[in-house]
Amino acid sequence: MRDTPINYDVVTRKINESKISSLERATIRMIKKLVDDIETATGEKYVRMEMGVPGLPPSKIGIEAEIKALRTGIAAIYPDIYGIPELKSEIARFVKLFLNLEVSLDGCIPTVGSMQGGFATFMTVNRIHKEKNTTLSIDPCFPVHKQQHMVLGIPVQAFDVYNYRGDKLKAKLESYLEKGNISSILYSNPNNPSWVCFTEKELRIIGELANQYDVIVVEDLAYFAMDFRNDYSVPGHPPYQPSATQYTDNYILLISSSKVFSYAGQRIGMMVISDKVYNLRSPDLLQYYYFDKFGPAMIFGSVYSLSSGTSHSPQYGLAAMLKAVNDGEINLINDVRVYGEKARIMKKLFTDNGFRIVYDLDEGVPIADGFYFTFSYPGMDGEELMRELIYHGISAISLTICGSERSEGARACVSLVKESQFPDLETRLKKFRENHPL
Repeated sequence: MRDTPINYDVVTRKINESKISSLERATIRMIKKLVDDIETATGEKYVRMEMGVPGLPPSKIGIEAEIKALRTGIAAIYPDIYGIPELKSEIARFVKLFLNLEVSLDGCIPTVGSMQGGFATFMTVNRIHKEKNTTLSIDPCFPVHKQQHMVLGIPVQAFDVYNYRGDKLKAKLESYLEKGNISSILYSNPNNPSWVCFTEKELRIIGELANQYDVIVVEDLAYFAMDFRNDYSVPGHPPYQPSATQYTDNYILLISSSKVFSYAGQRIGMMVISDKVYNLRSPDLLQYYYFDKFGPAMIFGSVYSLSSGTSHSPQYGLAAMLKAVNDGEINLINDVRVYGEKARIMKKLFTDNGFRIVYDLDEGVPIADGFYFTFSYPGMDGEELMRELIYHGISAISLTICGSERSEGARACVSLVKESQFPDLETRLKKFRENHPL
């Protein structure tokens, strides 16, 4: 029996019982279930960093607006597929005030979380032109996006951006786009899992290539304005949330309420379609939809088929939250700044004990401290790192499942780690280093 913070024999038994053939390739939910089982068996609490879920209370403004709406009887009424007017109006205001974009109300669509928005987007975008049936993913990526493509049977091509920052990004993107089969470019910004953020130069490259090759930029803004190196939270004033939409009209935005409003449980997100894409027409759409126009095909074809509309009361909750930040009554990111402070402390605990930050720079500038960070340990591959973390009472996910070429690394989410756990984390990291001397 080895000397580890969590009982070695129990952890070994639970790993074997889980039937997980490779911890390096285990999904987020598989790791969560394994750690849940170990905690139950041992009574020991892990430092939980595997789930990308909010660690703050939900917005009271949203909750009160939902309660008020429910008392009017809306739970008995199907919501319109395209969203309630109040929400569509506030979404359009939000993107104007925080992204400096003009978008018609028609293209502002509530979705059952940005996850449903992504599913509907991938389904519809890859049917516009039959010869363009493939998504290009700039990795590392949110693993479930790849899973959605697999379920839909839609091909994905991808590359790890680690070695293609700055000017190198253009040639790399063109090597895929010039083949003519790419429908869209998918990425998150800030990035899940690496927390790298594209520079203005890189966003310009993406936008200009989208114009040149007539592809749609699908920008996942799940962590809107959470690059805390700059303040993007003042409505109607620069700097705005960085986006390739400043350089192209070929875009669809997926905006989440889960992190910035801590509203994950209500499954309410926003899909924002540019006027150009909304009004795009193609006869190839008629093979799957009643419409040859993209916007109606998306709303009355894909979105309707998936859910018959987004849950009614959360739409009122999100509308109220957006109105509050649009009006300047509350600051968009004041509450979530704590994630950056936690990341700063936790990254230092890791590096003080021999770990290295994997994705560490944005074109030579240190990445922001935020919701996620990535780490590795010298001499360990991803499988060994994941296994040893679990023995030492720390849970994370492997970068391998995120499409990263840095298979030696892991992703840490800071949200569920309480400040009271920092001493325990430090003790466990010191024990890790003691058991694996450099």
